[in-house]
Amino acid sequence: MSLLEIENLSLSIHDKTILKDIDLSVASGEVMALVGESGSGKSMTALTVMQLLPHGARAEAGRVAFDGIELLGAPEAAMCRLRGKDIGMVFQEPMTALNPVKTIGEQVAEGIRWHTGASRFDAETRARTMLERVGLPEKHFPLTRYPHELSGGQRQRVVIAIACALQPKLLIADEPTTALDVVLQTQILDLLRDLVDENRMSLLLISHDLAIVAEMADRITILRDGTVMETGEATDTLVKQRHPYTRQLAQASTHVPARARSGGYRSEQKPLLEAEGLTRDYPIRRTSLFSRAKFLRAVDDVSFSLCAGQSTALVGRSGCGKSTLARMVLALDRPTAGAVRFMGEEISTRSHEALRAARRNMQVVFQDPFGSFNPRHRVERLISEPLHLLDERPDRTRRRDLVAEALAQVELSPADMNKYPHEMSGGQRQRLSIARAVITRPKLIVADEPVSALDVSIRAQILDLFADLNERLGMACLFITHDLTVARAITDTVMVMHEGKIVEKGPTNAVLTQPRTEAAKALVAAAPDLERALEARLAGKTRESC
Repeated sequence: MSLLEIENLSLSIHDKTILKDIDLSVASGEVMALVGESGSGKSMTALTVMQLLPHGARAEAGRVAFDGIELLGAPEAAMCRLRGKDIGMVFQEPMTALNPVKTIGEQVAEGIRWHTGASRFDAETRARTMLERVGLPEKHFPLTRYPHELSGGQRQRVVIAIACALQPKLLIADEPTTALDVVLQTQILDLLRDLVDENRMSLLLISHDLAIVAEMADRITILRDGTVMETGEATDTLVKQRHPYTRQLAQASTHVPARARSGGYRSEQKPLLEAEGLTRDYPIRRTSLFSRAKFLRAVDDVSFSLCAGQSTALVGRSGCGKSTLARMVLALDRPTAGAVRFMGEEISTRSHEALRAARRNMQVVFQDPFGSFNPRHRVERLISEPLHLLDERPDRTRRRDLVAEALAQVELSPADMNKYPHEMSGGQRQRLSIARAVITRPKLIVADEPVSALDVSIRAQILDLFADLNERLGMACLFITHDLTVARAITDTVMVMHEGKIVEKGPTNAVLTQPRTEAAKALVAAAPDLERALEARLAGKTRESC
């Protein structure tokens, strides 16, 4: 008997059909992967199991049973007893899943105390152990830290620690490694696999990364527009690719944009952006009134340059200082030491008003799309925000035309202008971030994990978009990413960052094919690869049959 059974589930939100006759089951100790494009219904399926559906959602038909308990229509008190203890969930966006006014120790311990009645001391001890297991040892990440003091990848690890703290029978992981670097991603996937083996825990893995699915999943279900396209044993499904949509996803996962390189970036031209000796220190809270002030050096003496039309990847492990460096480049943070020059002018010490002209020509795509939007504003206003930087502000008609054009470039509809961010999926919100960044046709875009939340089909389209803007408009791009596939696909040069320093840089192919430093070698070795993962699974099956 399956631990989780979903039969003929149909779901609508405000009378719009979202899921159509979904059949899915997960046995004890099994890893089931749920794959599909952004907006296909993956997360909505998970939220139906958790009974955390948005306002206006209604199950029109079908049943959802967990361990013999019918979940559809179950009382909230019964669901509260199941959530966290028997069913854990890793949400897609860590910053919105965490409470900003509670420490990470409190948030991991909270569920332990609520479900087990453990004392504060015992709950904190178990929280400390769990955080260390997900790569956040107390020596470097004390329980007293708040979510905003952590990087995106570190916040995701806290969310995983909360979900796994009570060793649930079923763990629903919605893109659990999206914000993690490839080395830590491997560690987290190993942890999830160990938990499945140790506790015979079931795992419903929602992912757009087919390489991860090939490595982890026993079975796979592929969704499109709320309908099951194909289901079956994972390796067999991904190797044979019987359904055209499965083939489409597999091809998109290895997509490389065609780049003409007909006179765009030239290494000898004058730099558009120059960073010299950038250093950033953050004060660490004192443990007592009489303790000495201490500082954490997030970025340590970093120098580099970027030319018009050049596309550079900044890669490194979570927490190595990539996002901090980006904030200094954008003059959002002032460096402790060093300088940033953009279009020949020093910008790191200028006032907000004096930066207006520079900001017109530089835009950013933030790592957490939901956190970068005002939830009270509609898409039209959010996308058009950068237009106030133009010398001549467009009238309402022209503004709507520009917003519609930007939305079309990221494969969204002009009708989406009237929506709010919470009405869109995580991948759709990331596309909104990119649309807002390109609407003013800037000379520089700093993209912090711009495709990490996107499914493989949309990722291919967005990479094509960046390549096109890079070629056609001479727009320079600084890509902050842990996905080496993205770096290989779209960048001219790559910089490897480790513990606040740039330890290696050079042409992308040279650095990622023959890395010289240990930090770069570790990233390359841990990078997931679909073909390699399938070959390993097939080789393992061959050995088992012998």
